[in-house]
This record gives sequence, C-alpha cells and structure tokens, in this order.
Amino acid sequence: MTDQAFRFLASAIAIGIGAIGPGLGIGMLTAKAMEALGRNPEAEGAIRTNMILGIAFAEAIAIYALVVAIIIKFV
Repeated sequence: MTDQAFRFLASAIAIGIGAIGPGLGIGMLTAKAMEALGRNPEAEGAIRTNMILGIAFAEAIAIYALVVAIIIKFV
C-alpha cells in the first residue's frame, strides 16, 4: 500500500469512528427529550432549549472528527 492509500484509510476511520459517538448521543438525547415531553408537556420550552444545546455540543464533536479526517487526508 502506498502512503496515499494509508491517508485515505486513516481519514475514513477517523470520520467513521468520530461520527459514531455523536450519532448515538443525539439519538439518546432526542429519545429522552421526547420521553420528558410525554411526561411533562408544560416544560416544553426548557426541554427544547436544553435538547438543542446538547445536540449542538454533540455535533461539534462530529465536526472536530471531520476536521481531523480532512487534515489527515490532505496533509
């Protein structure tokens, strides 16, 4: 295998593994938010705000993984 092939493989592994955690986190966060809304519909505003904030933090980790994969691929 050439050096270029190793870069492509490393970049694919970096984004693949880096996307698993945020994907699971966002799924669990949304499921728990829907459960909380079912139990207490009056708290919709607070639940939605906290859910969006949690999704943004989880998505930031996926963006870090994307940046690392791009750096591995092109540097």
